[in-house]
Amino acid sequence: MVDSELEVAQEAARAGGEIVARYFRDGVVMRSKESYNLVSDADVESEQAIVDVIRRRFPGHAVLGEESHQADTSAEHLWVVDPLDGTNNFAHRIPQFAVSIAYCRAGRPVCGVVYNPVRDDWFIAARGKGATHNGRKLYVDEHARLAEVLVGVGFYYDRGAMMEATLAAIRDLFHEQIHGIRRFGAASLDLCQVADGMFGAFFEYELAPWDFAAGQLIVEESGGQVTTCRGEPLPLAKTSLLASNGKLHQAMLAIVRGHHL
Repeated sequence: MVDSELEVAQEAARAGGEIVARYFRDGVVMRSKESYNLVSDADVESEQAIVDVIRRRFPGHAVLGEESHQADTSAEHLWVVDPLDGTNNFAHRIPQFAVSIAYCRAGRPVCGVVYNPVRDDWFIAARGKGATHNGRKLYVDEHARLAEVLVGVGFYYDRGAMMEATLAAIRDLFHEQIHGIRRFGAASLDLCQVADGMFGAFFEYELAPWDFAAGQLIVEESGGQVTTCRGEPLPLAKTSLLASNGKLHQAMLAIVRGHHL
C-alpha cells in the first residue's frame, strides 16, 4: 500500500513545514549543540507534528527522527524523519532548507518526500514509480565526464580530519576540470539537485539516515546511483554518501574513496 504511505508522508511534511515556515517568518531563538550545530523550537515542534500525523494513520510503525525519536532501523515498517534539514541556513535567514520524510520497508526506502515550505517546492518519489518536482518528472544529468558538470558537496560538523579530507577531495575534483563546486547546506535538497540534473554528483563524508533516506530514493528513481564514498550499498545508519547520475559514479569514487577516513 505504497500510495497510502506516500499520502501520509506528504500530509506529515506539510504539517511540519507549516511550523517551520511560521518560525522562519516570525523569528526563532536558536540553541546550540555546538556553536555551529544548531537546534531550535522549530525543529522540535516540526518533528512532533510529523510524528503525530504518522502515528494517527500507522500507530504500529516505528519512527526515527533527528531530534527526539529513536527506533530500531531494522523494523519492518520505519519512518525516517528530518523535521528541518538545513538548520544553519534557517538560522541565517537563507531559504534553503527542507522537511525530509521517508517510509522504509525492511530497511529499504519505499517512498519519500523532500519539501521546502517557504518555496512550496515538493520533491516526491515512490519506488518503481519515478520521482517528481512539483509534478514534473525528474531525470538525472546525462553527462559522462567530470569536466562537464557541477559537483555538490556537504561538510559534516567535524572541523578536523573530516573537513581536511573533504577539502582534499574538492582539490582533486578541480584538477579534473569540473565546472565548479556548490555547497548549499541541506543534504536532502542537494540530493534532489542531483535528481533534477543540476549536479552531476554530490558527496559528503558523514550523513545520518534522516539526512538522506528520502533523497536517496529520489535520486534512484530519477535514474541516478547512490552508494557510500567507498562504493558500498548505503546502510540505514550514519555513513558517507556519494550520489551521481550513474555515468560519473566510478570517476567520482576514484577521488572520494581515496580521501575517505
